[in-house]
Amino acid sequence: MIRNRIIVIGGGAAGMMAAIAAAEEGSKVLLLEQNEKLGKKVYITGKGRCNITNACDMEELFANVITNSKFLYSAFYGFDNKTTIRFFEENGCKTKIERGERVFPVTDHSSDVIGALHRRMKQLSVDIRLNTSVKELLIEEGIIAGVRMKDGSKEEAQAVILATGGISYPITGSTGDGHRMAVEQGHTLKPTSPSLVPLIVKEEWCKQLQGLSLKNVKVTLRTKGKKLFYEGFGEMLFTHFGISGPLILSASSYYTGKRREEEALLSLDLKPALSEEQLDKRVLRDFEENKNKQFKNSLGALFPTKMIPVIITLSGIDGEKKVNEITKEERHYFVNLIKNIELTITGTRSFQEAIITKGGIAVKEVNPSTMESKLVRGLYFAGEVLDLDALTGGFNLQIAWSTGHLAGSSAAIEHSVQN
Repeated sequence: MIRNRIIVIGGGAAGMMAAIAAAEEGSKVLLLEQNEKLGKKVYITGKGRCNITNACDMEELFANVITNSKFLYSAFYGFDNKTTIRFFEENGCKTKIERGERVFPVTDHSSDVIGALHRRMKQLSVDIRLNTSVKELLIEEGIIAGVRMKDGSKEEAQAVILATGGISYPITGSTGDGHRMAVEQGHTLKPTSPSLVPLIVKEEWCKQLQGLSLKNVKVTLRTKGKKLFYEGFGEMLFTHFGISGPLILSASSYYTGKRREEEALLSLDLKPALSEEQLDKRVLRDFEENKNKQFKNSLGALFPTKMIPVIITLSGIDGEKKVNEITKEERHYFVNLIKNIELTITGTRSFQEAIITKGGIAVKEVNPSTMESKLVRGLYFAGEVLDLDALTGGFNLQIAWSTGHLAGSSAAIEHSVQN
């Protein structure tokens, strides 16, 4: 048997960082990736720009993790967002901080992020094998012994790190194989669903607004029973099936999982900076300036052009009506509409369009201080294969870097003790 050897399954963000951390501790590392290149999902994140992490403080970092944030205590403090930024800077990928503390490569090219990781692995002599699919984990008396490939060949190791990702964006190789391999060894898979994913709406008028982006709007999500479960502010986009954009993707994190099978009510506030009273004064002023115009020709200062026909329909006011003929009751209804456009959420788009997977291997079966399985000695987990997910803004990649680094270093350190 090759002594002091660690196998990492999966060449995504978590897998590459795990390989680096293990090699830095002196282990021989074999990285197995089923795709023809590393970091396929990293390459497409942030629309190809790659939102590496978020430069917020630790309290906010934890607050942006939706599922099992306490489990990440050791991982985040062991390799935090500041360390992540420093790692990429030191490995030739200069970074910049944008709105919302989002961190990107200065070049806006995700390939530079992958390049930095690849360079570091090369320096550390990590053995990278592409187009290599793992069929199963090899276990002997409850201890990891290696892996068997789909071609029947075997590779021995004293530790294996499972960093295969979830099942979102399957075109990048996220096939759920890691979940299957872990379940075969007795691990529990928490139900999976698409997350950070566009939402489908019932209302047909949404299709008329396809391609329209709205900034600085507020949305609230409620159950059919009117219980509030999400409130957020930001940017959204109308599509042919419903709604998307950063604000909606964040909202989807709260809708998926528990409520995915239910309809939900979304309320859209187009003017969140104004109270209803302030907005009424603003509308009155606009109406006064356009009193002799038709209603349909008086709304240019309030809404994007594409939205005006829809707003007129929803308001119930005849578009041909002169502004000075609009009643006080009609105006009040119109003002309330601007603050509260209701949409019915009927579901989400599929894993094909989801940025991440909600659900995964149950964290109660994993040691949070090392990322080692509590069921199989020498088996470690990193990244999206686990039941961990966060909001948009670089937080999910930070989970990958932190858990990957902890899994890699723990496996190597535990291993050198044994040998």
